[in-house]
Amino acid sequence: MDYQFKEIEQKWQKHWAQNQTFKAEKDSTKPKFYVLDMFPYPSGAGLHVGHPLGYIASDIFSRYKRLKGYNVLHPMGYDSFGLPAEQYAIQTGQHPALTTETNINTYRTQLDKIGFSFDWSREVRTSDPSYYKWTQWIFMQLFNSWYNLETDKAEDITTLIEKFNAAGSADVRAVCDEDVRSFLPSDWATMTDEQKQEELLKYRLTYLRESTVNWCPALGTVLANDEVKDGYSERGGHPVEQKKMMQWSMRISAYADRLLQGLNTIDWPEPVKEMQRNWIGKSVGASVRFAIENAPAGIADYIEVFTTRVDTIFGVSYLVLAPEHELVTALTTPEQLDTVNTYITQTKKKSELDRMADTKTVSGAFTGSYVINPVSGERVQLWIADYVLAGYGTGAVMGVPSGDQRDWLFATHFGLPIVQILDAQTDIATQADPTKEGKYINSGFINGMNYNEATTTLNAWLEEKSAGKAKVNYRMRDAIFGRQRYWGEPIPVYFKDGLPYLIKEEELPLLLPEIDKYLPTETGEPPLGRAENWSYDDQYEYELSTMPGWAGSSWYWYRYMDATNDSDFAANEAIEYWKDVDLYIGGAEHATGHLLYSRFWNKFLKDLGYVKEEEPFKKLINQGMIQGRSNFVYRVVDEEGRGTNTLVSYGLRKDYKTSALHVDVNIVENEVLNIEKFKLFRPEFANAEFILENGKYICGVEVEKMSKSKFNVVNPDVLIENYGADTLRMYEMFLGPLEQSKPWNTNGIEGVFKFLRKFWRLFHNEQWVFHVTDSVPSKAELKALHKIIKKVQDDIERFSFNTSVSSFMIAVNELTDLKCKNRQVLEDLVIVLSPYAPHICEELWSLLGHEGGSLSYVEYPKFNPAYLVEDEFSYPISVNGKTRLNLNLSLALQPKEIEETVLANEDVQKYLEGKAPKKVIVVPGRIVNIVI
Repeated sequence: MDYQFKEIEQKWQKHWAQNQTFKAEKDSTKPKFYVLDMFPYPSGAGLHVGHPLGYIASDIFSRYKRLKGYNVLHPMGYDSFGLPAEQYAIQTGQHPALTTETNINTYRTQLDKIGFSFDWSREVRTSDPSYYKWTQWIFMQLFNSWYNLETDKAEDITTLIEKFNAAGSADVRAVCDEDVRSFLPSDWATMTDEQKQEELLKYRLTYLRESTVNWCPALGTVLANDEVKDGYSERGGHPVEQKKMMQWSMRISAYADRLLQGLNTIDWPEPVKEMQRNWIGKSVGASVRFAIENAPAGIADYIEVFTTRVDTIFGVSYLVLAPEHELVTALTTPEQLDTVNTYITQTKKKSELDRMADTKTVSGAFTGSYVINPVSGERVQLWIADYVLAGYGTGAVMGVPSGDQRDWLFATHFGLPIVQILDAQTDIATQADPTKEGKYINSGFINGMNYNEATTTLNAWLEEKSAGKAKVNYRMRDAIFGRQRYWGEPIPVYFKDGLPYLIKEEELPLLLPEIDKYLPTETGEPPLGRAENWSYDDQYEYELSTMPGWAGSSWYWYRYMDATNDSDFAANEAIEYWKDVDLYIGGAEHATGHLLYSRFWNKFLKDLGYVKEEEPFKKLINQGMIQGRSNFVYRVVDEEGRGTNTLVSYGLRKDYKTSALHVDVNIVENEVLNIEKFKLFRPEFANAEFILENGKYICGVEVEKMSKSKFNVVNPDVLIENYGADTLRMYEMFLGPLEQSKPWNTNGIEGVFKFLRKFWRLFHNEQWVFHVTDSVPSKAELKALHKIIKKVQDDIERFSFNTSVSSFMIAVNELTDLKCKNRQVLEDLVIVLSPYAPHICEELWSLLGHEGGSLSYVEYPKFNPAYLVEDEFSYPISVNGKTRLNLNLSLALQPKEIEETVLANEDVQKYLEGKAPKKVIVVPGRIVNIVI
């Protein structure tokens, strides 16, 4: 019977599901291997052909590792909290849980059709209360912990309280807020419980603080930086402004150095590691205090600045605060108030990313106040400018125009002094010169020193005068941990006398309450403010924000280890066995979001002894994007630019004035438009005139992002219906290297389908009857087999899946030419191909007489290099310079033996026509030439 892929694939998908073929063993003597995909957010659009690329690669690797004797954990789940479902709920009134469930069902159906070897018994959904109970539990552990710099790890908050009881705050070295109190044990003992809780909140790893956030009024929520583009929300295109709000934050900054050092221990793409290094942004410099001239009562009398070039301090000609800095209001004089307020309003319209990225625009406003340079005693103007961010460093920057180009542009624009500070600086009238060479001038007591001498001297002087000190700083800020929306994890906190307290662990999970609408309240509270009778102990208000999107994805790999555990997020034995993720595949766009937060939570859980490994993901691979291949038709336009009812084929368009229109790629084959289907797609062209070339309408082509709006989305379901899942799997790998982006082109899929049909034919006779033999395999057959055994093994181990596909084609062609029907050879070939095309291989394995479904756990064939050693050569035999035939002869034969063997051959004798050769030229391993 011909290759009936539909029946075969449905049969084995049903078998795998019913028999839980890919369920990972809980206890195993086998070595473990944990393969993880970044789990999807289940959108209503379902999967297009770009989505499964990484999943197919991870599935091939998982299947291969099982054949290699590993106990493989290859799970899948859904990152099912998120803003899209909530926006749909706002528009339609439908509960996000219902939308999410529908979307998940669509995803599951599509994933099953592709034949993935997921262990579905371990499925997780971040929006399931049995899952987010443990996300809430981790939040509680963070709330009850502080970071001890002496031990360089997180500890239970009780150890901090013990220190306060024993010695007060004097010897505490912690990552904490800047405004912590200094107190004795006796002071601590006399504090009220509320005062103690207020002070402890300054040390906890998750805490409340006023933060500048990206606030989107239309969406009624705070957005992350990567959700804002050019001052508008990425979803919906609504205006976003900078706003100060009381927010939950997490002290990821406590782990900055460990996050940095850990990058040296993991096998990740270098660009991702570099992005994290830059995001963490370690810099060594100094903290300097500039005294405020005539500081108003009730505020600090200095502004603290972090600088990596303390040597340039004598060149400071102005100081800049972030527009949202807490001191701006107090330090703005009445004369400058309108100017400063106008500037602050303009700044609120920009996201932090936009402010950092805009290096060309020079803007700012003078506050009217002055600060005093601590080393020179000079008055320095105090400005605000949007290139300074309140959350980075101290929110204040010293301007040194002679050594920094941005400062030079600012000073030039606003007419501020530019002071040369090194004799090696040149052309500072036209641009800044950041050199560290030469000797210092115009720099008081460091005049004549070099860079190293000046830096050391200044740091010592500042510390002696209590005006500053040497310091290591990190660009990375604490992570905001809250969104003003409904569809997220409730934060397990209630408020008493304005202070946050945790609910009891036995009260987890804190469930999302039912609400009438999913919008913020009329008074501006988050949607949870609409919940009726939702309070703790019927008297205390719950936290109304929910957790951010990254909360549930920051620990999910541990839940897969023990997905149904009710008493722990995962049992110790499961964590001890699976340890960490051996291979993680997903998009590079998560480099400074999910991947950073996951590493942070993992290190925290290790500090408290809950997990074993410092890093969660040993090896990371970023799959490239599959881009859309858009097609276009060309509409003729008249002289006034109006579209007509005439469409001209691509090759003829230059003879007309035209405009290009996207066309659904699914009605185009090999760039030829199906005109009748196009008329249904665009009814306004039902009576259009089509100007053809050679009787066909040829479409234009362009590579773009795959998008519904461009009509270039290809649904994998359609391809599976027409060609089968095995064809889709192999074709996606065949498109190119896994890590590279590449355009989708359905045109080439036919070749892969023909290959699988040819592979199927190897096992059948001319009448499509299954037929293999138990004969002894020939050397040529064994050579073809062992070439592919080695090639596929090497390719999979280095994740070069595309080159394996072409090698399979060569191997099948060779075995077809050899008319191979040998059971031993074909069985091994089935095993080697099975990770790529599991359905057809399961069917053939069964036809070969093996138990159905057992293919996944057989042993991968052992490569024997002896079969690739050439001991024969096919000699071209020439008579009078013309090649007449080829003879297989042993490479061990000597030239005289080769000559005798050739001349004794009957076919050679026919060409000699009874004549004795005049000469026989033998080149061992090359050629035999007979001259008669």
